[in-house]
Amino acid sequence: MCVTVALVVTLISPPAAVQLRPQALSEKIALSQARQPAAAPAGPKTLIVYDNPPNSEFSKLGMVFGIMLKNLMGHFDSNADLLPVQDYVAGTMQAYDATFYLGSYYGNPLPPAFLSDVSTSRKTVVWFKHNLSQLAWNPVYEFPARSGFKFSGMRGMNAAPTAANPEPGFFDTIGYKGKSFVKHYVFNTATGIINADPDIGVITVLDKARATVIVPVSNPRTGETVPYITRSGNFWYVADMPFSFTGPRDRYLVLCDLLHDMLGVHHAESHQAMVRLEDVGAKVSVQAMKTLTDYLHGKKIPFSIAVIPRYEDPLGVFNNGMAQTIPLSEATHLKTALNYALPRGGEIVMHGYTHQYSNLRNPHTGVSGHDYEFWNIVANSPVAEDSTAWALGRLNAGLAELASNGYTPVAWETPHYHASALASKAVAQVFDTTYQRVVYFTADKPDFKPAPNKDFAMGQIFPYVINKDYYGQRILPESLGNIQYDIGIIDSTSNAMNTWQDIVTNAAYAKTVRDGFASFFFHPFLLEPAARAPGYQDFQSMIDGITALGYTWVAPSQIP
Repeated sequence: MCVTVALVVTLISPPAAVQLRPQALSEKIALSQARQPAAAPAGPKTLIVYDNPPNSEFSKLGMVFGIMLKNLMGHFDSNADLLPVQDYVAGTMQAYDATFYLGSYYGNPLPPAFLSDVSTSRKTVVWFKHNLSQLAWNPVYEFPARSGFKFSGMRGMNAAPTAANPEPGFFDTIGYKGKSFVKHYVFNTATGIINADPDIGVITVLDKARATVIVPVSNPRTGETVPYITRSGNFWYVADMPFSFTGPRDRYLVLCDLLHDMLGVHHAESHQAMVRLEDVGAKVSVQAMKTLTDYLHGKKIPFSIAVIPRYEDPLGVFNNGMAQTIPLSEATHLKTALNYALPRGGEIVMHGYTHQYSNLRNPHTGVSGHDYEFWNIVANSPVAEDSTAWALGRLNAGLAELASNGYTPVAWETPHYHASALASKAVAQVFDTTYQRVVYFTADKPDFKPAPNKDFAMGQIFPYVINKDYYGQRILPESLGNIQYDIGIIDSTSNAMNTWQDIVTNAAYAKTVRDGFASFFFHPFLLEPAARAPGYQDFQSMIDGITALGYTWVAPSQIP
């Protein structure tokens, strides 16, 4: 089973505290082990400068945010450079079309050379959240007169939350294109921990001829509204860090859309939709697959199928205690379903090799489709064999299994969207295209133990195509999630709820991105009687709801 992996960062300022939590042409894409070198990016040249304070537990937090922004630059054919702010040298930003500063660490001292260049540069500068006071409150830089706005300081929670008043409120509602993007907030009354990023930088426009409020943010409890994104000529200020606590209705989408304007790359309005049938392996229900195939074919909707080439149940969980392996050559149900679907608009996405790891419950059953393959989720570490060579071996074994049975995948999807850095880099060597969300790390061999300079990981959703990410992958987006029911009575790992209405609402938010996709996945087993769920009816309602929003349905191979 594939579940949406969402890793989120909890920020309690200053400094921030971090927690992770869990939340899968016109011609077929040619696959080869020897890829041709990619052409140099033709987009704007960008520099991403981030906080990297020495010997702090949060030294690398800015780096992971920088990686996320660098990934988004891949949508604009910009291979951005990452630079710790303390390494900035005078004049550096003049070699770039745009510079982004990620102020993730409150009070981090910024080099005078950087501040001076920001104050005088005629190139685009985008400043996020913290440390604007070092520029705005230093009279040397004449910031208010130059920018037309003043910086008042940081604002967080209206009051400290308590058991009696767990939601005192903060500036949490960002208004954009008729939608309210509400920032994530959860308060644990038992621990006193706030799972949120409530702090914003508050500015006041002094001269409307110089400064324009592009996006506002409001505080529903106090009734206040202040600027969230402000532009003054070539200088932009974003009041918080939109890479923390991201989701399908988060203000992260606002930034994804406005990057077009910040970079001066104006993609045409375009809204495409994709549907993927998930975790299709040896024991798939042929009838469920035929039902879904016939429905989509009748609607003239192309679709993809996330295929697990080899089935493993090493602990015999579903085979009376006896280990079971089913290679694709013996997977009669799977081949019957694929042979029916492919001529009717289906395309294969290779979804791991076995979608499980060794004989480990990782973390559920050890059975294909249930567990992680390229990450030890139990220990939250790379698997023991982790290396580029090991990952390539599994990728090529899966491709060989498909090829020997007459099948060619158009893309790759990582099981549970979670692989090590080395495994993701291996994927980029074999597959021209991936179709997924991705987890990123601040080191190839990360060390998450609390200590100075510890590593961080972050999962990232993409609303549009990323031509090249941090690991070299081309990524087609899955941006909406999937229908989920509480079916714990038959599967103890499945007790979350996510309705078809939730998915359609997510699609409505995705349309605020000018070239945003509505892309989701669906498990065929939800049509089986044992699921005790209205899976087929809800699937149809979801398709109809997304279609009514004006999206055009496409197959992965149709996306240039």
